Amino acid sequence: MNKKQQQTEQTKKKIAEASKALFIKKGFKATAIEEIVKATGCSAGNIYYHFKSKEGLFLHLVQEWDKEWEETWLAKESLYKSTADKLYGLAEHMALEQINHPLTKAIDEFFTNAEKDSEVEERIEQMIKGYVNFNKQLLQRGIDNGEFRAQDVTGLAIILDSLLYGLSQHSKSMDRGQALAAYRLAIDVFLHGIAKPSP
Repeated sequence: MNKKQQQTEQTKKKIAEASKALFIKKGFKATAIEEIVKATGCSAGNIYYHFKSKEGLFLHLVQEWDKEWEETWLAKESLYKSTADKLYGLAEHMALEQINHPLTKAIDEFFTNAEKDSEVEERIEQMIKGYVNFNKQLLQRGIDNGEFRAQDVTGLAIILDSLLYGLSQHSKSMDRGQALAAYRLAIDVFLHGIAKPSP
């Protein structure tokens, strides 16, 4: 990486870190580009050069969180022996990240309220595909090693993603113990269903 590229990366990181603090404090909508300009000492043009829009900047922060989340998960995934155990571990990991991450409220606001341009919508769609693909790979390993019945793994991955996303919304009003119990129950239901077996 040459000197100009290093400076570009440093500027981008500086903007991201300063804006993250503002988004955590004020939320997505209430944080104005002018405040980010003031906090970073960078011009609005410089911010738009690196991120194209406030939405693009915020999405960059979400993607950084995704990377951190995945790295943390991969570091402990090997602690779980079976794929079913991994699903329980994954659910716990998600519950704790959701409760503890300082950007959670701003992310909820961003995804539910913010108007987004087509490029940002496309990036969000790619992120969601990445979540489904992550689930798909995990579930496929369970099928391949004989833990799960062979079935529509893409459909199962979408259902799992929907289940965990829905829980992330409900768990906002729960304490840590309630959230962990709800996520564990969700995996119980996902793996075993709720119908009694036929006699």
